[in-house]
Amino acid sequence: MAYTVKTLNAISHTGLSRLPKDEFEVSSDAAAPDALILRSANLHGVEIPASVLAVARAGAGTNNIPIADYSARGIPVFNTPGANANAVKELVVAALFLAARNIVPAAAFAHRLDGDAASMDKAVEAGKKAYVGFELPGRTLGVIGLGAIGVEVANAAAGLGMRVLGYDPQITVDHAWKLSSFVEHVTNLDQLFKRADIITLHVPLVDGTRGLIGAEQLEKMRKSAVLINFARGPIVDESAVVDALESGQLRAYICDFPSPALNKRDKVVTLPHLGASTNEAEENCARMAADELRDFLTEGTIVNSVNFPNASLARAAGTSRIAIANSNVPNMVGQISTLLAGAGLNIADLLNKSRGDLAYTLVDVDGEVPASVMAQIAAIDGVLSSRLI
Repeated sequence: MAYTVKTLNAISHTGLSRLPKDEFEVSSDAAAPDALILRSANLHGVEIPASVLAVARAGAGTNNIPIADYSARGIPVFNTPGANANAVKELVVAALFLAARNIVPAAAFAHRLDGDAASMDKAVEAGKKAYVGFELPGRTLGVIGLGAIGVEVANAAAGLGMRVLGYDPQITVDHAWKLSSFVEHVTNLDQLFKRADIITLHVPLVDGTRGLIGAEQLEKMRKSAVLINFARGPIVDESAVVDALESGQLRAYICDFPSPALNKRDKVVTLPHLGASTNEAEENCARMAADELRDFLTEGTIVNSVNFPNASLARAAGTSRIAIANSNVPNMVGQISTLLAGAGLNIADLLNKSRGDLAYTLVDVDGEVPASVMAQIAAIDGVLSSRLI
């Protein structure tokens, strides 16, 4: 069976090459695609075809995708956590130096110098005092969010000789293993605000993190602290940041999100969404997204979905595979098993995983599965989507 994948943004050809041409057709104008792959395209309010089985974003954030709507249709939404982690980490490390050494305003000062060599030398000596900075070793960095990016930032800062505080009440075991032993894991966010000279944010934009950093939090920070945000703009209350900069509570704010409130303001450095803008990161994200779609469409495997559980089942030869997305309700597996038994079909293997209100079931059946049986499965109350692979 050939699958069609529709691209909604320019996606790295290196990544798309992971979709074999004999099994996949990749197009930007497919009318009835099996899957969508995108980067920044906004899908809120956009009607997608009924044929769509999965959506993959070549990036970590998924706030441009109406996940709840797709969950109700049994559509897994994939992202690519960690694929751009090194790119973002490098820019955050650069931001540490930008803040510590006043590099941007100092470079702007030097750029404006006129006159001959002697007059420039005199101006440099007179003006450089305004840009005196500080060194990073011994300073304390607070890292909020210890996912793939946060862990890399924390480890890099520890390598620079900084004291590092890490906060993440939902840190995974995998990320905890990767965290340097020099990073102190704090469980109280207020303590992190009070102890850090610099704070960097690495959390997703969800209801619980919108406006996470506001006036109350900024007041708890050390005088002349630095705030770095390469996560998402709305995580920070911009008006509160501006007030903190003007009062001297904040020394600098460095972020990846220009806005009218921040632009051309002293003590602010805004970059044009450069966090993951490297050739390597774009290729890594595209490769991972393509792999996720390929494995889901051809085997029913789910890895790195933001709404459905991870699910992988080795497939025995001679079996037909049924993939079912369903509400996480009692007796779902029992109903499916009973229906298959009634049709005289033997279950060779079965996997059922749940995540909150959603569940996903893979059933391997010996022999062929009639279309009539698939129609009966689709009609079970609570089944969101089902297909025969």
